[in-house]
Amino acid sequence: MKKLIVFLFVGLIAQLIDGSLGMAYGVTSTTLLLTFGIAPAVASASVHLAEVATTAASGISHWKFGNVDRAMVVKLIIPGSVGAFVGACFLSNLPGDLIKPYVSLFLLMLGFYIIYRFLVLNGRAPSASGKQWSNKQLVPLGLVAGFLDATGGGGWGPIATPVLLANRTMEARKVVGTVDTSEFAVALSATIGFAISLGWEQVNWYWVLTLMAGGIIAAPIAAWLVRKLPSHLLGVLVGGLIILTNVRTLLHAWEAPASVYPTVYSLIVIGWAAAVILAVRNGRKGVASKEMAS
Repeated sequence: MKKLIVFLFVGLIAQLIDGSLGMAYGVTSTTLLLTFGIAPAVASASVHLAEVATTAASGISHWKFGNVDRAMVVKLIIPGSVGAFVGACFLSNLPGDLIKPYVSLFLLMLGFYIIYRFLVLNGRAPSASGKQWSNKQLVPLGLVAGFLDATGGGGWGPIATPVLLANRTMEARKVVGTVDTSEFAVALSATIGFAISLGWEQVNWYWVLTLMAGGIIAAPIAAWLVRKLPSHLLGVLVGGLIILTNVRTLLHAWEAPASVYPTVYSLIVIGWAAAVILAVRNGRKGVASKEMAS
């Protein structure tokens, strides 16, 4: 019973973060399953199976609250699904750990840029004449994000969200809602790939159902939060999470001493908190300026 409550809570928290910031459900859930000694392929399969339900609930919620760019979803789901299916089928033979540090370095730089964009530039609204994403850009993004999502148990949101946010043609809430909605097809494709390569008998349905239940409860709450959070604050929250998760990946990849972890994490959290406070202050100044102008 205790494990049931723990996994239900983990599924709820993971989806609350994922649905409001566009990432972390797979990473959080997979990490927990691995700590219980479950094989990486089985853990990833279980998480993706749970995500079929949680991403469906999240996508419907984001759609209802107007957080989705429909054209972008259509462009992302096909390459994302292909990448996820291929990654799932060949997970045991792929050197995912070898390429993760390089991807994390790229995402780490994007995380700092996103905080700069939404903090220093104050998350200005994108202009109508801004250059839109083309298929030539979205196809490789979908392929890579879907592929790494299946091989690493989480990667669609951590890759797609910061890359889309780096382009100033989309609102932050639209990026989060679009990435979460398109993730349904990615999770479904990965699940089919795992079913072919592993078979259903290796999936732990206990983990799947508890993670699924927690995620379904959190999905509409997260979509509502995205609708209500100011764009500049949402951008800083996403940027900080990107930095934290990718620094963690790099520390593990570089086999840093255990004593280094608390110091590094503390510095990141302090800097992140300062950025959030500054973003809130900037938002209040912006509101006050508009009221004076009117």
